[in-house]
Amino acid sequence: MEKIVYQRLGRKRPEILVGPNHGLDNAVIQLGYNQVLVVTSDPLSVIPVLGLQDSAWLSVHLLSSDISTCGFPPQFIMANFSLPPHMKDEEFEEYWDAFHRECDKLSIAILGGHTGRYAGCDYTIIGGGVMMTLAPEDRYLSSSMARPGDLVIMTKGVAIATTGILAKTFPRTVESAYGASFLKSAQSHFYQFSVVKDALTAASVGLRDEGVTAMHDVTEGGLLGAIYELAEASKVGIQIDLSNAIMTQEAKLICDLFDLDPYMTLSEGTLLITTKSEKAQEVLKALQSSGIKAKIIGKIMRKQHGRWIEKNGEHQRLRKPTTDPYWEAYWKARQKGWK
Repeated sequence: MEKIVYQRLGRKRPEILVGPNHGLDNAVIQLGYNQVLVVTSDPLSVIPVLGLQDSAWLSVHLLSSDISTCGFPPQFIMANFSLPPHMKDEEFEEYWDAFHRECDKLSIAILGGHTGRYAGCDYTIIGGGVMMTLAPEDRYLSSSMARPGDLVIMTKGVAIATTGILAKTFPRTVESAYGASFLKSAQSHFYQFSVVKDALTAASVGLRDEGVTAMHDVTEGGLLGAIYELAEASKVGIQIDLSNAIMTQEAKLICDLFDLDPYMTLSEGTLLITTKSEKAQEVLKALQSSGIKAKIIGKIMRKQHGRWIEKNGEHQRLRKPTTDPYWEAYWKARQKGWK
């Protein structure tokens, strides 16, 4: 990214308040009159093992989760579809209907886009979306706004996405290892992928000096990757105690089965929140009252403190994440013939 992308970003414009950089979920454009436009983008996908409707649900919520970390709900979306030639009209209609219904539930207006079939295109990526919302310039959040003294809160647990996807992709293997009841519970993690509710619930306590100072949703690289990105975006140090991190039994056992570190693998559905220390308990109470698990796992420090984690009783330096081990584990399972 540094070598190829960040050195070539077109014309610099003074209206850009937040542009591209590591750990940033959204761009922010100044509109005037104390208004900003918050913008994010992500692929739109069809994942055959999930089916068309769940794939559409996931596409909407991955975009919505990014936007919601600004502290305000998503409002608008543009959608581009580069469909594979073999995708039938009835299949696209099923996908689009689910896409529309989820946007409607979240009060998101579909502004337009582009749709076509193109040779060479195939599943899983079938296009891209751009989601937007308007927010007050003096209240929006960015993951670059965490400050020393803030406390760090996580929601739901680690390896949420890993648990849900692997349980849906290899149901026979998981059921054989842990039973039918466990399989159903593990697969239900899929519907926890969204952090829209988490982010807006936390934001309801207050923003910036009134409470929440920054939010960042956890994706590839897992909890540790997201912690590093947050610290990098805010240019701060951080101290994290992983003994306080939330881990469901399903996540632990799925990671054991696939030989994965639960702190370093896919975890869409987990939200990192930094908050003024005096507001932390109020944020926790609001989340827990909405049925969202949440715990304080650390503190933002000055940059010179460094970035540290307590893991398995050891004081370790937090290092820049490399490739998410999920993908290697997935392909190994395929090669073993796991079903």
